Amino acid sequence: MISDVGEDEDKWLAAGIAGLQQNAFYMHRALDSNNLRDALKYSAQMLSELRTSKLSPHKYYELYMRAFDELRKLEMFFKEETRRGCSIIDLYELVQHAGNILPRLYLLCTVGSVYIKSKEAPAKDVLKDLVEMCRGIQHPLRGLFLRSYLSQVSRDKLPDIGSEYEGDADTVTDAVEFVLQNFTEMNKLWVRMQHQGPARDKEKREKERSELRDLVGKNLHVLSQIEGIDLDMYKDSVLPRILEQVVNCKDELAQYYLMDCLIQVFPDEYHLQTLDVLLAACPQLQPSVDIKTVLSQLMERLSNYAASSAEVLPEFLQVEAFSKLSSAIGKVIEAQVDMPTVGVVTLYSSLLTFTLHVHPDRLDYADQVLGACVKKLSGKGKIRDSKATKQIVSLLSAPLEKYNDIDTALKLSNYPHVMEYLDNETNKVMSTVIIQSIMKNKTCISTADKVEALFELVKGLIVDLDGTLHEEIDEDDFKEEQNSVSRLIQMLYNDDPEEMFKVICTVKKHILTGGPKRLPFTVPPLVFSCLKLVRQLQGQDENPFGDETSTTPKKIFQLLNQTIEALYSVPAPELSLCLYLQCAEAANDSDLEPVAYEFFTQAYILYEEEISDSKAQVTAIHLIIGTLQRMHVFGVENRDTLTHKATGYSAKLLKKPDQCRAVYACSHLFWVDDQENMKDGERVLLCLKRALRIANAAQQMSNAARGSTGSVTLFVEILNKYLYFFEKGNPQITASTIQGLIELITTEMQSDSTTPDPSADAFLASTLRYIQFQKQKGGAVGEKYEAIKV
Repeated sequence: MISDVGEDEDKWLAAGIAGLQQNAFYMHRALDSNNLRDALKYSAQMLSELRTSKLSPHKYYELYMRAFDELRKLEMFFKEETRRGCSIIDLYELVQHAGNILPRLYLLCTVGSVYIKSKEAPAKDVLKDLVEMCRGIQHPLRGLFLRSYLSQVSRDKLPDIGSEYEGDADTVTDAVEFVLQNFTEMNKLWVRMQHQGPARDKEKREKERSELRDLVGKNLHVLSQIEGIDLDMYKDSVLPRILEQVVNCKDELAQYYLMDCLIQVFPDEYHLQTLDVLLAACPQLQPSVDIKTVLSQLMERLSNYAASSAEVLPEFLQVEAFSKLSSAIGKVIEAQVDMPTVGVVTLYSSLLTFTLHVHPDRLDYADQVLGACVKKLSGKGKIRDSKATKQIVSLLSAPLEKYNDIDTALKLSNYPHVMEYLDNETNKVMSTVIIQSIMKNKTCISTADKVEALFELVKGLIVDLDGTLHEEIDEDDFKEEQNSVSRLIQMLYNDDPEEMFKVICTVKKHILTGGPKRLPFTVPPLVFSCLKLVRQLQGQDENPFGDETSTTPKKIFQLLNQTIEALYSVPAPELSLCLYLQCAEAANDSDLEPVAYEFFTQAYILYEEEISDSKAQVTAIHLIIGTLQRMHVFGVENRDTLTHKATGYSAKLLKKPDQCRAVYACSHLFWVDDQENMKDGERVLLCLKRALRIANAAQQMSNAARGSTGSVTLFVEILNKYLYFFEKGNPQITASTIQGLIELITTEMQSDSTTPDPSADAFLASTLRYIQFQKQKGGAVGEKYEAIKV
């Protein structure tokens, strides 16, 4: 059915164009022969094609533009006629003899344009005559295009200030009156279109009306271009007349478009000075009008105007722009009871942006906007509409972007209340935005109160909000979120140890409520913040004034113990062990032997009871040995206990190669360079011999299982340990011992049962080159190595 109508329209348009072109041909012939009467006759017949009611606006526009082009040529002919002596007044009367009113008025407008240019009559009189006579066409579509033609031909002939058509007095008023009258009549015709035709075609008619809106809007653009319209005239006559027409037409499409047009075409300064008049019209518009967009655009323009120059800011204070906009938004929301949540939030988001641009120093204004938004959202619960939540994020992001400082946002008491309306996912997004702002601006949050407020804001990332199920969380997203929280914890710092300890306690309180899944991400940064504070306090074991409330390393270590214990619930034994060893090392630096011993005990318990994976055990034992080797705080008894345990663990590893490497690593526990009381050559040699036995056992097992003894890499590694302690002056490690080991390795490599291993060969060759190099150095070192034959 629709396609049939479209095909019919194409036929009617084709017929109209054919008729127009045929009459235009005869008109041109008459013009060429200077035959005025025939020219008028054929031009009237040509314009009669515009009397059709069968075409849609889109098709009618196509026909109109062809007629418009022809009328331009006719206008040029009329100019030539007046130059040749033809009276323009006679011509003006002559065209009024055309039989049909529509062709008559088009011809009248065309001659009227020439009449004004001739200056034989005041422009205002001709324009008034034309605009009044155009009332003869009341068909909406034909009337709109006729008045559009009148606007087009007259726009450069208005009696404006500085114009060649300027009259004696009040000429600007006449120009304004003409444009306003034409605008009013065009708007009436445009609005009337919605009432024509059956109700079922209403949607189609609205679409057609939308296509025609620019014809009406052009009048406002023409008005804005009139030089003589100053602020007083705009305030007293232009704006009230436009708003009267907008409000009284009671048409949703017209009201939205014309308000938008009004805001876009007139200067920002005029809007600022007439703000109360403009805003007073908003609640009077139809409830279905998208007033949020109109007001948002107005506030955006005013914000940009304020940002353009500091000199204009006093004007905003003078007219009390903020209070007027705030009041108007409240009235609009009350008037439009069905306004969706997204509309409410968009309005307050725009108002907040305006406030931050115009009154950046008035935090109370910004907080007032957020408070008003909270009040309007009260009772709605969590907002699920994605568009609305996006606007809330925009609202909350505005202070962060303006001030580049979370401290300022924390001073806004209503800021967290707005966040409460976000659904869980969007709450996380907003929390991430806040943390990113802190990272980007390197903001240092330095007091416990601020940390408390901040963690309340970003709690969406710190705890499971109501209704969030672990199954719903994407693992990669979760890791990214928690990594951002970890970075945030690292940003918290205060030079004052007492305040820093309060900050740490506040962080601990929040992160321990985060559940087992988050702790592996959030506990380590907290632990390292504590250790940083411990090193800051080194040497302050006891407070000289005996104040029990002061921060001491002991107190921090107690907090650390409690914090790491929380990881047991995860469980994360490898991570806990690493953290215990870090704490033990810090306690060692603070000369707190009992504390260091306790942390090692906890690490050993974890190793024995929780770490069962063989690879994890290997990593853990090397960490234990490495940390224990650096400890100097332990007495003989405690050190022997811990060292004995470590060597015992090493010998019980599952795989022989792992056993071997762990045992020879233990040799370092008995020889520490800078501590004379920790150099036990016999026990070093004992460890190395034990490592050799394990390496030998590993070869025998390989031979029994695979028929080959495998690589000699372990023996070369042990050789390197022998060389290390030989250089360090261990009396138990002699040149003959090393010589014997080299010969053993060489023999093993030449054995048929040994698996060829290029890397082991290269390793041995490199070791032998090192021995040769040490020999060539001469001196005491050279003498020591001289006895070794390679």
